[in-house]
Amino acid sequence: MRRLVALILTCLVAAVAAYLTCQIIVLSAGRDIMTFPSEGITHAPVVIVLGASVLPNGKPSDILADRLDVAYRMYAAGLADKILVSGDNGQNGYDEVNAMRRYLLDAGASPEDVFLDHAGFDTFDSVYRAERVFGVTDAIIVTQRYHLPRALYLAESVGMRAQGVSSDLQPYVKQAWFSARESLARVKAVGDVLFGSEPAYLGDPIDMSGDGRITWDEGKN
Repeated sequence: MRRLVALILTCLVAAVAAYLTCQIIVLSAGRDIMTFPSEGITHAPVVIVLGASVLPNGKPSDILADRLDVAYRMYAAGLADKILVSGDNGQNGYDEVNAMRRYLLDAGASPEDVFLDHAGFDTFDSVYRAERVFGVTDAIIVTQRYHLPRALYLAESVGMRAQGVSSDLQPYVKQAWFSARESLARVKAVGDVLFGSEPAYLGDPIDMSGDGRITWDEGKN
């Protein structure tokens, strides 16, 4: 019985140590997070907007709308030439990327500058595919501050030079839940990197120097 208790305690200590190590590794990647406007933000070829939930009416949630607003402001200010929106478009009746596209076009983005990644099912997939499929090696990543360290850690893991800009424009009702879930997602991120995971889908390379409408699946006109 004592051996069993000792084994359980050892496993618990190891699990806690691994959890805390993952937090430190990922959070250290977010030490240079910026807020727009800032003189520290330098021009990049593309600004990446990471997906988040879309409402039943097809509109971006508040957390996603804030990401899009900040990304568009930087694009309009000339800090990025293209916008890559990456999100979940893998099931009928739920479509993050076209909701993001419509929002950006309504804001004034040029259609040819908006690229869609339909298979950005999570942050790992979005960042990995941005580098591997879209050829992004230098980018500004926009998301909320709690999420940015993981995105920047994953960008560094694929060799991407990435600046992190926060999009916290308001308090979020579910912030406590987002933060709790994020702490577990950091563990997954470290595991994905250590074990050489790959996204659910890859695909043929897409040239972001061209017209973004080649990535659209609706509203091409």
